[in-house]
Amino acid sequence: MIEGYLAADFPWYGLDDAFTGPRWLTQVGTGADGSVEHGATGHGQEPTLRAELGHEDQRFTMVVTVAERPVRRSPDGTGLLEATSPASAAWLAGSGLLACTWPAQMERALRQDWLEQQTNIAWELADDLGGSGWSALSLPVDGVPTPFHYRESEYGWVLAGAAPHGVHIGAYGRGMSAYGLGFAVIKDIESYSVRG
Repeated sequence: MIEGYLAADFPWYGLDDAFTGPRWLTQVGTGADGSVEHGATGHGQEPTLRAELGHEDQRFTMVVTVAERPVRRSPDGTGLLEATSPASAAWLAGSGLLACTWPAQMERALRQDWLEQQTNIAWELADDLGGSGWSALSLPVDGVPTPFHYRESEYGWVLAGAAPHGVHIGAYGRGMSAYGLGFAVIKDIESYSVRG
């Protein structure tokens, strides 16, 4: 798992040193050419869909780092790939929150419809960061106050914004307030792969 993080050509972000709880890795996303495009780092409890652990009992924050990429040709040369932006980070954070928030009481047959509907909503919201679905929130990034787009839902919260070092940051979580968070470059990503 750590190999993908080490192969990235951009720095990874996580919560800053004010957070003293468990830290862990998820997985990276790669482009068609195999290059690492994005990934997430976990903080707190690992989210679970197990019904006996209610959503309200889970406390976690996931930090999504997205490489800043310009408009570029697709690897097969047949088209163009969109530039990445804070909207890219918002989409990844929103869909990440959805992935760990199945309504436990929902019938399995209805879950796919629910997920498709919520995914469409997350996409539309990410595509309109200046819209009324978002509010402004300033949080420190490497110690510097930085503006983010922020929204809450019954399932948790999502935020997204630009960051230095050629990346965009997204985050999502539940049970931990976004208002007290700070983000910082992870100096040693391998420390996240060591379970305490």
